[in-house]
Amino acid sequence: MEIVSGPISSCSKEHQKIYQGWFNFADSDGDGRITGNDATKFFAMSKLSRSELKQVWALADSKRQGFLSFKDFITAMQMVSLAQGGHELTPDLLKSTDDMKPVKPPLMEGLDDLLAKSKDSNINGDYETNGNTVLQPSLSVNLFTSKSSKKANLIAVTSITDGLKRLYIEKLKPLEVAYHFNDFESPSLTNSDFDAKPMVMLLGQYSTGKTTFIKHLLKCNYPGAHIGPEPTTDRFVVVMSGPDERSIPGNTIAVHADMPFSGLTTFGGAFLSKFECSQMPHPLLEHITFVDTPGVLSGEKQRTQRSYDFTGAISWFAAKCDLILLLFDPHKLDISDEFKRVISSLRGHDDKIRVVLNKADQVDTQQLMRVYGALMWSLGKVLNTPEVVRVYIGSFNDKPVNETAVGPMGQDLFEKEQDDLLVDLIDIPKKACDRRINEFVKRARAAKIHAYVISQLKKEMPAVMGKAKTQQRLIDNLEDVFAKVQREFHLPAGDFPNVEHFREVLSTHNIDKFEKLKPKMIQAVDDMLGYDIPELLKNFRNPYD
Repeated sequence: MEIVSGPISSCSKEHQKIYQGWFNFADSDGDGRITGNDATKFFAMSKLSRSELKQVWALADSKRQGFLSFKDFITAMQMVSLAQGGHELTPDLLKSTDDMKPVKPPLMEGLDDLLAKSKDSNINGDYETNGNTVLQPSLSVNLFTSKSSKKANLIAVTSITDGLKRLYIEKLKPLEVAYHFNDFESPSLTNSDFDAKPMVMLLGQYSTGKTTFIKHLLKCNYPGAHIGPEPTTDRFVVVMSGPDERSIPGNTIAVHADMPFSGLTTFGGAFLSKFECSQMPHPLLEHITFVDTPGVLSGEKQRTQRSYDFTGAISWFAAKCDLILLLFDPHKLDISDEFKRVISSLRGHDDKIRVVLNKADQVDTQQLMRVYGALMWSLGKVLNTPEVVRVYIGSFNDKPVNETAVGPMGQDLFEKEQDDLLVDLIDIPKKACDRRINEFVKRARAAKIHAYVISQLKKEMPAVMGKAKTQQRLIDNLEDVFAKVQREFHLPAGDFPNVEHFREVLSTHNIDKFEKLKPKMIQAVDDMLGYDIPELLKNFRNPYD
């Protein structure tokens, strides 16, 4: 599997140096990004049509971030050069640039004169021979320090991610803090939560091939990988990009400011001792982070032998992940009660779930049909959705497919299914920005409903006498409180939190200490959902639309 590694590898050092000078000139804010406004002025010198420039931007900003990094800028310049040479601009052209002769820099009319006149341009500034852009410290942007103390101005942000950070700090976080949303749901978001790479989590019973699946995609072992027929992976392992091969213990990762795992401290030291990070330099890991999980055990062993909240940890990762793969093999189709609880904890993330029937070459074609039917029947009882979940069939390991069992038709099926799954994975980085917006809006809606519920509980508490009895009555009849809030504010029932989990956390709080409803805070979140986010998306769409 190969995710487009970018054009820098097919770009000579001489061309990189030229592009670096152009990039520094076009970057009006000096923050290492080319925004839509910068692009429209700079790209106009290419004399391409508006429709061609629209396609150039779409190909270069494939992740829909609303800006171009230096790497994206080189892609854009190569596309401009190819368009000037008469090539039709398509995504396939981008993938084939490595096979073509080096693409010369495009003709940019009047650019040389502008560069000569510009006193501030520094063609060699911030350039390294390895092609990586190194920004001066004065240009770095940290929205959670100096700028967070000022009122956020969405006109000044340089990407969709920047805008979401500022909206969170200014409008959503105050509501979460006021009504203890972080105690009931997930911890407050940090800078690293917004900037993290897309994540893919693998779930399944032991020995269904989760670790082998990651190894198959990477085409190599990663630090700390253990594979065997017994339950070998006894911990959560995050496989991510790093400068060298190493394993980092969980307690270290949880306090690392640049990693989005600080929220895992709520599961305690018992969990962190069963959590680690495997880092290694790999082109795929530059785009995607994998989460390998312990095999789901059967019966009471899940609860009695694990010293931490396994289901809670799965739910936490599910909220952060962009894709969740449920792995089965033909000999482990039974969904135990514990596996059922784990799948139930994925509630609200149904759009992320894909099912993989792995090791399918261990049975012949006739048996495979029966296995597939049995798997769909088992999943139908657990997922509780009328839609059919997407199931991929294959044998995701480095061994050749057992043709004796599956025959030529089965082999062809496996190849097509594996290609479909790889396409699904390749699309993840491109859809990461859309997913981030989706999760942000989902969180905002959940926080608003949480505030309504908490304020309703506070409203029903007596002023003086009988507070303890009233609190217990409200906790026991929490369903009635949810129903009352739903009717009063016309909210969809599907957006409300899990009653049992809410009741469990609520029992540790004093309802009398909660805040009354603050309409201004609710209105701020409504304005954010109704006006600010749509305006943000409008500002960072393709500038040539």
